[in-house]
Amino acid sequence: MSDNPASPLLGSSRPSSMTSSRQNGAPRSTETTPLLSREEDHEQEDGEQFQDGDLSPAASWLRSLQERFRGNTPAKRLDPSRWPSAMALVLLTIVVFVIMALGFFAPAVVERYAKEAAVFEPTKLSIDSFTATGVRARVQGTFVLDASRVETNAVRNLGRMGTWMAGKIATGESKVRVYLSDYEDTLLGTATIPGIVVGVRNGQVTNVDIVAHIEPGEIGGIRTIANDWLEGKLKRLRLQGKADVGLKSGIFSLGTQTVSETLVFEGQNLPAFPKFDVTGLNFTEVSLPEHQRGMAADVSLSLFNVHPVQFTVPPLGFDILVPSCKPTDPHILLAEATTEEVDIKPQAEVQVDVGGIIREIPDVLTKACPGSHSSPLDLLLGDYLHGNEMIIYVRGASSPSPDAPGWVSDVLASVTVPVPFPGHTLGNLIRNFTLANVHFSLPDPEAEPGTPEAQPKLSAIVKALVDLPKEMNFPLNVSRVRANAEVYYHGKKLGHLDLKNWRKANSTRVNPDGSGISELRVEAKVDDAPLHITDGDVFTEVIQALVFGGKGVLLDIKADVDVKVGAAFGKFAIKGIPAKGKVVVKPISKGFGSFPPKVGSLKILDTTESTFTLQAKINFTNPTKYSAVVPYVDLRIINNNTILGHATAKDVSVSPGDNDNIVVEAVWDPMTLGGEKGQGLGREFLSQYISGRNTTLIVKTHNGTFPSQPSLGAALSSLEVELPAPKLSPPKIPNDGDGDGGDDEDDRPHFIKDATVLPTLIEFLREF
Repeated sequence: MSDNPASPLLGSSRPSSMTSSRQNGAPRSTETTPLLSREEDHEQEDGEQFQDGDLSPAASWLRSLQERFRGNTPAKRLDPSRWPSAMALVLLTIVVFVIMALGFFAPAVVERYAKEAAVFEPTKLSIDSFTATGVRARVQGTFVLDASRVETNAVRNLGRMGTWMAGKIATGESKVRVYLSDYEDTLLGTATIPGIVVGVRNGQVTNVDIVAHIEPGEIGGIRTIANDWLEGKLKRLRLQGKADVGLKSGIFSLGTQTVSETLVFEGQNLPAFPKFDVTGLNFTEVSLPEHQRGMAADVSLSLFNVHPVQFTVPPLGFDILVPSCKPTDPHILLAEATTEEVDIKPQAEVQVDVGGIIREIPDVLTKACPGSHSSPLDLLLGDYLHGNEMIIYVRGASSPSPDAPGWVSDVLASVTVPVPFPGHTLGNLIRNFTLANVHFSLPDPEAEPGTPEAQPKLSAIVKALVDLPKEMNFPLNVSRVRANAEVYYHGKKLGHLDLKNWRKANSTRVNPDGSGISELRVEAKVDDAPLHITDGDVFTEVIQALVFGGKGVLLDIKADVDVKVGAAFGKFAIKGIPAKGKVVVKPISKGFGSFPPKVGSLKILDTTESTFTLQAKINFTNPTKYSAVVPYVDLRIINNNTILGHATAKDVSVSPGDNDNIVVEAVWDPMTLGGEKGQGLGREFLSQYISGRNTTLIVKTHNGTFPSQPSLGAALSSLEVELPAPKLSPPKIPNDGDGDGGDDEDDRPHFIKDATVLPTLIEFLREF
């Protein structure tokens, strides 16, 4: 077909020799030449054209038309009034012939041309309304046949020729059925499309605006493909559309054509789950029927519609479910949710407001999973509080919405959609994590090493200030707490504070600055929590800093806190809340030298040839605010850097301030502990002491001071306390003013109050 508009529609198909003979032998037509040639000319031409064989049906038909015009009688001029009719009849006959030839004799060529050349660009897709059986969808766009898209020349040329003659094609109302080829040809849906008229000439643009009625197919098939898509199993989607379309070109009917087309979507062509942002979240307490209380959740979502589709979603109802212990277990119903009417516009932001009601927390949600200490709620909140993405499931409500057609509710109820919900880290939820009224207890010296009884224990009041998220606008009560706390000193781990047992707590909601941001003050009493020392060197640094450094130490505490809370809709536990705090420990040595221990009383319990055992009652002042219970302590008694004895005390309770009548037993054994040097120093010390001179002893700790905590003894190995020897007073003598047992002027004790020398008696005894 020529691209020149002035060229004839059908090019000459005769041999070049025949065409040349006509050009050379036939006279040229002029303006005076009759439109109908003479009979002999026609006979000659016809003879030349068909002399080689029988005429084709089309040629016979055309020849009969020619004979009809000139008849069997000699040629005569036709009535001029019949020329337009005759010409129209000829043209229509040719058009019919071409359409029949292309539409019936070469349907495969035409179909191929139409498939390859057709281009439809949707400009607007919208859902006009929801009906009882489906939706009325309005489709607007442009349709054009682009011959350049056809690769085969023969198909392209024949297609252009046929469509140029047809000009426009009209279709009748048709039903298009879409099947899922990979799902046993399950019917996905049916669309009823009204008749349309489109221009089919190459490059001719037709604006299309139709309203189609779409009805869903088999609910089971829709559910299957939806679940595969949501679970990531859908790698390829093959759709097959079938329709019986009635075609007509002008007044000529082309019959009913069966059209079948297969579309394959895979990879990036598959639709993705829309991404959304949570722009608003608010929890409040609400009243429910029958005087019950529940929690309402208002969620605002924002997402972008990337498709050129516009429609209005009616109010819908949904069930909100959460995962159970195992993926194979049924999901747990947590809340009921509804949405307001949502207007969706093409390629624009979409705002969705969702309101939910939690009536109560199901028991199965808070029950520990088999073989675990965590419940489904623990797992869900754990992901959320640690900033991990948690999965909730949304399903159409079992009770359909009155504003939505029944088929919409049926489709939604058959599909469960996993919705990823972004987590929210609560790293600063608990602040000002402190310990008050701290009380330390050293372990039992007879305890088995490695057991909790062999660890020092701590009792205190744990205080925490909880910054409640602004979204939580409902009463919340903390009834119990527990934690696993790690203790650090200068960034190095000191030990582990075991608070794994639930402890009673009380909470008070406060609004300190009137800004509307609430805080929750929580207090819990901790008794005898084991403090596991994991690094003895760090522990030594801490003790030495406290005792010898003259200044306090700052300990960092990092904990994971579990709390049991109660609200109107039930009680539940929130686990793994991160908490940080600092504990300032005041120095033990501050003021300690100003309050040296004093011996209140002294009693000799036992003696041997080289040893004796004393019992003393010691009075001292604890200048710190810390208290402690010491089950057993062993101290060395030193003089002139030589060990002369050791002192022990059991079940000593030390409290802040004055501590009186602490019973201590001391064993004086210089020969065993100090050797010959110790024996000499011990004799000299006793001589000076009995002589009334001022004598002092040094009491010093060592590695075995606390048998179950050698690291503590090693840390205190440099601690020395100078203890003045108590004065021993003999029985009082009447009228002895100073009470020292003598009448001399000094204040020293006099153990020998009277002596008599009997020399005569001695001489007498010698005689015997």
